[in-house]
Amino acid sequence: MVSTNPRGTGRLLTVTQAAERLNTSERYPRRLIEERRITFVRIGRHVRIPESAIDDFIASGLVEPIRLHGRRAA
Repeated sequence: MVSTNPRGTGRLLTVTQAAERLNTSERYPRRLIEERRITFVRIGRHVRIPESAIDDFIASGLVEPIRLHGRRAA
């Protein structure tokens, strides 16, 4: 029986691919995994990071610009 994942994790990335997506070294995604700051999947002794987890991590760090009302840019 095949079960479907309701979260729709999509493609699973290696640590190297996740690092490329984050534009960092491999140490950073490995640290995120170690500190349990990002969702990951263990497949045997291998670790994979869902592409959606990378998207969520990036979105969580998004900072919106401050919009000042009544002020003009010089």
